Amino acid sequence: MMLQLNGSSSRWTAFFLLFLALCSLLTPAVTVKHENFKICDQSGFCKRNRAYADTALSTSSWSSPYTLEASSVRFDKGLLTGVVTKEVGDETIRLPLTVSFYESGTARVTIDEEKRRRGEIELRHNSKARKERYNEAEQWAIVGGTVLSKGAATTQGAEKGTTRVAYGPAGAFEAVIKHSPFGVDFKRNGETQIKFNGEGMLNVEHWRPKIDKPVLEKKEGEEEKKDGEEAAEAETNAVTTEDEGTWWEESFGGNTDSKPRGPEAVALDISFPGYQHVYGLAEHTGPLSLKETRGGDGKYSEPYRMYNSDVFEYEMDSPMTLYGSIPFMQAQKKNSTVGVLWLNAAETWVDITRSSSSANPLSFGIGGTTTTNTHWISESGLLDVFVMLGPKPQDVIGAYSELTGYTQLPQQFAIAYHQCRWNYVTDEDVKDVDRKFDKNKIPYDVIWLDIEYTEGKKYFTWDPMTFADPLGMQKQLDEHERKLVAIIDPHIKNEGNYYVVDELKSKDLAVHNKDDNIYEGWCWPGSSYWIDCFNPAARTWWQSLFRYDRFAGSATNTFIWNDMNEPSVFNGPETTMPKDNLHHAHWEHRDLHNLNGLSLINATFSALLARSPAELSHPIRPFVLTRSFFAGSQRLGAVWTGDNQAAWPHLEASIPMLLSMGISGFPFAGADVGGFFGNPSKELLTRWYQAGAFYPFFRGHAHIDTRRREPYLAGEPYTGIITQALRLRYALLPAWYTAFHEAHVRGEPIVRPNWYVHPEDERGFGLDDQFYVGGTGLLAKPVVREGQLETQEMYLADGERYFGYFDFEGYEGPGMVKVSAGLEEIPLLMRGGHVIPRRDRPRRSSGLMRWDPFTLVVVLGKAGDAEGTLYLDDGESFDYEEGAFIHRKFSYSAATSVLMSEDLAATGTGSSKKAKEYLKGMEKVRVEKIIVVDAPAAWKGREEVEVSEEGAGKSGAARKVGMEWFAGEGGKAAWAVVRDPGVGVVRGWRVAFA
Repeated sequence: MMLQLNGSSSRWTAFFLLFLALCSLLTPAVTVKHENFKICDQSGFCKRNRAYADTALSTSSWSSPYTLEASSVRFDKGLLTGVVTKEVGDETIRLPLTVSFYESGTARVTIDEEKRRRGEIELRHNSKARKERYNEAEQWAIVGGTVLSKGAATTQGAEKGTTRVAYGPAGAFEAVIKHSPFGVDFKRNGETQIKFNGEGMLNVEHWRPKIDKPVLEKKEGEEEKKDGEEAAEAETNAVTTEDEGTWWEESFGGNTDSKPRGPEAVALDISFPGYQHVYGLAEHTGPLSLKETRGGDGKYSEPYRMYNSDVFEYEMDSPMTLYGSIPFMQAQKKNSTVGVLWLNAAETWVDITRSSSSANPLSFGIGGTTTTNTHWISESGLLDVFVMLGPKPQDVIGAYSELTGYTQLPQQFAIAYHQCRWNYVTDEDVKDVDRKFDKNKIPYDVIWLDIEYTEGKKYFTWDPMTFADPLGMQKQLDEHERKLVAIIDPHIKNEGNYYVVDELKSKDLAVHNKDDNIYEGWCWPGSSYWIDCFNPAARTWWQSLFRYDRFAGSATNTFIWNDMNEPSVFNGPETTMPKDNLHHAHWEHRDLHNLNGLSLINATFSALLARSPAELSHPIRPFVLTRSFFAGSQRLGAVWTGDNQAAWPHLEASIPMLLSMGISGFPFAGADVGGFFGNPSKELLTRWYQAGAFYPFFRGHAHIDTRRREPYLAGEPYTGIITQALRLRYALLPAWYTAFHEAHVRGEPIVRPNWYVHPEDERGFGLDDQFYVGGTGLLAKPVVREGQLETQEMYLADGERYFGYFDFEGYEGPGMVKVSAGLEEIPLLMRGGHVIPRRDRPRRSSGLMRWDPFTLVVVLGKAGDAEGTLYLDDGESFDYEEGAFIHRKFSYSAATSVLMSEDLAATGTGSSKKAKEYLKGMEKVRVEKIIVVDAPAAWKGREEVEVSEEGAGKSGAARKVGMEWFAGEGGKAAWAVVRDPGVGVVRGWRVAFA
């Protein structure tokens, strides 16, 4: 419902309403206000399709009404087409089907609706909404992996009424497309991995005109129905009729959705035979292994919901929607991973149930299997599903990343520590915080400004009273290579003489309401308009606003935070904008709601590439933080888990939430360290920094009403312990940056759950409170429970040796081990068989570490070998795309007792001018120390190793370098140190220990 305000009294009313909205947001509550957000029963299309599923499951004679016309099937060059039909009374509903088979091994099933028929339907309310199903999600989410397979081919099978297509590596995959009822089984090596419509829940709500049905009255003389007849008739009608109560209009929370196109939901059941665990559907607060949503007994009572929303003080362990949505799910069983991507940007609900079967009636469950059944329901758009058959976790996430894009390789500062609060109140306040970090010798890279830096909450401005000299402020930051991040949201204040809103209106670049006029809503500035970044002209204009000559006071070390981009609308339905709002090309907001955040950061990312002519010719990598996201957002920046609370359960929940983001393809994620709302105890703050040191995105943040909590204010011993956690993060930045590179080129999660690293270990499939850092072999389990000050149990999935990172204490699995966990300790183990690169010299910021030497920690495995990698570039530009990078493999062989450094870059990679300049500059960067953990006892008494370096002339000739060997005591491993081996990171080298 639009609020129309005119005149003086209306303005006072507006201010009062805004005051109430702000009070509700600023006053901490016990928990989320559930009454502000729908449950499935309050969402018409979800309720209808759940009822449809109940009918399918409870009716013994049920058969899905959808049929693939055999005569319509065509297959050519990896593409199968056909028509799926459904009989509705005297009408045949025709739904074009496309099944695509890609060279990557991914398959895709798409069901649309005939455009001719849709064009004949008159929309209600004289709506200007577009008369077709939304088909542009692909333009935003999909960037690759869609080359049709040349090897895919139809095959013959014994089963009649099917079309079979073999595809994938060596034809190991097969799609069995059933004609009547329509369904698809996806097989790998002859075994079914994924089933579509196996339970008959496929439902495409076809477009139809609204027909006002007369109220039927009982005819004179008609007999009353006998007992039981009425119920029997209702049961029969349940299969053939639908509840029309929410087809044409739907109200919630005082807002009415006009629904001009009527019902248009799509739904499908997707089953994973033999798979007990499914993961994904980010973002939610529950466990990593997704719960069942029907059936009671500790299960959720609601489906997982994906409808990006500003959920104030969200609750723990819930399927309730949050700020972002990635409709990607992976299923895991022993040594097998598969996945599906449901490409739909409308409101979506997913039910999850499990069923078990025994191997035979006399097996008493032994040898039985569990199948996970899922039911996907979206309000509008296409039915469009991608299928990935693995079999390894890396295969599935790799295929997904090829489709939706790989994680942006960020600037190095972005993976260091960020200091934020709402709000640093003046430019002098910022400079004072900066000086105090230095005074206390605490490293940090970025300081953040929330909305109060602006003049009257008008973006692209600075408050002239409190931020009178923004360039002077940023100059001080730049002296120690630090950055500034400023918030800029998509709502634009509706105020006279504000050039941004004047241009937005005059160019007609804002989102429209259902009547096709500019939509007005309420957010932080009060009355606001929202930029429509689905409009190419709006994106171009938005980009122009970030130029240095327009955003006066911004500098080369200014980067951007896009918040509130779900979008958050204080007076809108479910705190967002109405679904019948109109975007560019007259798409309804309902069609693309979950893409809105992605559309904004896409425009902002592009803007940061072109702030000046100089940056156009030699751009630096943008940094953008987003709160709202969809599949594909990982290409453009980082994300955080939103407005959490300073409470232990929120610290605990952050780990499975971030693991879920990683395996959902968006690994550059973090949670507000210390909690956004409330004041953490010093123990909680300390433990949160220890956990945050292992978040891919590491930022401390706090609400405007909280006490200041910069690390230097905690007091001892807390400040010292927090400082050590921060220095650990900085020392390990080479390992973190290498992990980000793995995400950038292969889609690998940066923090990895147990099942991803050990897909053979069924006992670890539900584990979500510990994780590995990239491919480093570092295994962390931060303490997340109050008062846990002695030990922490950690699970070791295999029989490899593990060693304490700080003390080399030895552990061996498989099974649980106890690790020391005093307040000053982080439970962190090194898995044998890895080489971990780090930089040990403490600096004020990551930029000042650029020329620092490296330490290599060689952790020998049971077999006596070890291996690891290091990736380096300039940490800021795109020159790495022209070969300006270093990528080394370090390997130690027990057979030869030699540690080697080898080049992983392809031959000729470093031949460009930029590459040569970079590599020449990096010649000065050396390895200053090699530590060998679990050093062989045979090295005892040995005092030298032989070192040689390739291509270094006389200085690289074989020479002797000193080594010390130390005996392990009390369960600790023996270790050896080679100091100043005199080798660099650019060339190959060898260190012979025998």
